[in-house]
Amino acid sequence: MIRLSAMGDVAMLVPVVLALIKAQPEIKITLISRSRFAPIFAGIGQVQFMAAEVNGKHKGVVGLWRLAKAIKKTNPDAVADLHHVLRSHVVRLFLKWSGLPVATLFKGRQEKQKITKNFDPKTPWLTSSHERYAAVFRSLGLTVDLTPHLVANHKVPKDDQATQLRDNLPRPLIGIAPFAAFPGKAYPEAMMRQLITEVSQKWKGTILLFGGPGKEQNTLNQWSQDHEQVRNCAGSGTFAQELMLLQELDVMIAMDSGNGHLAANFGLPVITLWGVTHPCFGFAPFAQPAENQLCADRTHFPKIPTSVYGKEMPEGYDKAMETIIPEMVINRLSDILDKTNTP
Repeated sequence: MIRLSAMGDVAMLVPVVLALIKAQPEIKITLISRSRFAPIFAGIGQVQFMAAEVNGKHKGVVGLWRLAKAIKKTNPDAVADLHHVLRSHVVRLFLKWSGLPVATLFKGRQEKQKITKNFDPKTPWLTSSHERYAAVFRSLGLTVDLTPHLVANHKVPKDDQATQLRDNLPRPLIGIAPFAAFPGKAYPEAMMRQLITEVSQKWKGTILLFGGPGKEQNTLNQWSQDHEQVRNCAGSGTFAQELMLLQELDVMIAMDSGNGHLAANFGLPVITLWGVTHPCFGFAPFAQPAENQLCADRTHFPKIPTSVYGKEMPEGYDKAMETIIPEMVINRLSDILDKTNTP
């Protein structure tokens, strides 16, 4: 399996891998990806991780040929290119020339671009990325049945520190990941601080903030100082330790970003806030209902989705997220937590 980036796309492989294992218990999988993503698959014994050092020894055509040779040494029966970019295409060709069966991902680029030009809310959402991945394996003759319960018991191994921290935190444990790759997909800071305040007042549990190192970490440190029950998880440990804690949440609030996919992989309810993007493209977290997808108001911002990945933000569309008011998030959060706590 070849999927080099990005974190959210790699994370979306987890339900597919679990489905492959359920249907073919003897299967052995070698996943080729960035080394930093290895913890996502910790605890899945049938997965062997191979790091692709695309900025090191696997850089350029010669480096990719070296990577293909390393893959060939694992004696695979087939190769699944789940990325379909130039790098994976080159590796795929090398392996195909070796006589291996090869299948590749169909991304549906044209149908996605068509939606950005003329979006009709009544049109059914496109095939999910999870199903697109599954289709690659089905083309190789494998069985993949994607059902919601696949991830219900999925866990990564925990260390003593993560267990102790979890056991000492008042519940419910509410995760919030407020950042995204592009500005048009991130909740405004003032509204996010308001949301955190309202959540902390309504539930006497613990709010865990997730983000990256550096600027995001510093911002979350400031926010966590405003409320006693808010903790910043960014930069507090390794990525593996962050996953250990994330899997213990009762619910996650995320943007259109990788954190939502990571949480969904543990069977957690995930509320996703969509700014200039839209879940119609098939990027919603695994097995999450439509009511968990809170979208910006297209009455005021009719060009949404402005692009497939949220890179494009027309003038004035930096205000799109403001139409998802904190009360909307609180109401959905109440529905989820009330249902979770019902005997």
